[in-house]
Amino acid sequence: MFAKKLMIGAALAASLMSSAAWAQDPVRIALVAKSLGNGFFEAANRGAEEAAKELGNVQIIYTGPTSTTAEGQIEVINALIAQRVNAIAISANDPDAVAPALKRAMQRGITVISWDSGVAKDGRELHLAPSSNELIGQTIIKLAADELPEGGEVAVLSATSTSTNQNIWISEMNKVMDQYPNIKLVATVYGDDLADKSYRETQGLLQTYPDLDAIIAPTSVGIVAAAQAVADAGKIGKVNVTGLGLPSEMAGAVESGASKSFAIWNPVDLGYSAAYLAYELATDKAEAKPGAVISIGRMGSVTLDDANEAAMSTPFKYDASNIEEFKTVF
Repeated sequence: MFAKKLMIGAALAASLMSSAAWAQDPVRIALVAKSLGNGFFEAANRGAEEAAKELGNVQIIYTGPTSTTAEGQIEVINALIAQRVNAIAISANDPDAVAPALKRAMQRGITVISWDSGVAKDGRELHLAPSSNELIGQTIIKLAADELPEGGEVAVLSATSTSTNQNIWISEMNKVMDQYPNIKLVATVYGDDLADKSYRETQGLLQTYPDLDAIIAPTSVGIVAAAQAVADAGKIGKVNVTGLGLPSEMAGAVESGASKSFAIWNPVDLGYSAAYLAYELATDKAEAKPGAVISIGRMGSVTLDDANEAAMSTPFKYDASNIEEFKTVF
């Protein structure tokens, strides 16, 4: 009888130890970028790591394809499902193509959110936009118009033709074009978020539209490539490059005059917020439903709309007055 009690006691102790070990397992959150080697997403990863440190017992798995394709992201998602991560936070290259793989992830109990560039509603629990689509669309055309008091010709250099966020921002921009009757949008081209293709597309715009006054690139890769193409073509002072970019990558363009100003939210804050939201859902501290108010730590909180979407903050303008301050930050 005494031996039997010892066996029972040992089994109970082993069970308790196993439970304690399980409780200490880190919450593994995969931050999936559109592609690796992109400064914007590397900065977002730094923010995610900040959230992990603040929350404790969280492991960030930063990953993504080598090029901006849905196929590459699907391979990454399938690998994460096999690893049984707790949460996937993805900036999607294509809203619909990645959705089936993400649905499989959710069916296996993995929390899925999108951030930056969204996923079809049935492929995620919520979407965190960096800012409101309306404000971004209004901002990018205003940046160009502010430097063209007499009006002029502008063109858009976007990322991929299927990029969720790019298309929405351009659509919102078009909605307010009537506020700028002297501004003419002459073309929209796509650089696929590749520096060399974005550079070539800009060259094409400069050749096709000799009276072009501004290029709006709502992509951190495209705006840098466009500014370089304008500089190489000797068009500084004639063609202003604006849109969304990183201060660290755009400082030279601002200093040279190729870009008068541009805007962006802070990608460090965006990565931080995405990781925080993923943690809140994965640990059942919050539920993704319309009207839900969910904490994003030092960034405050977000309120989900009827589509389970929320915006983090408004875009911030960078120009010669503040580029020195911010170029060393991100």
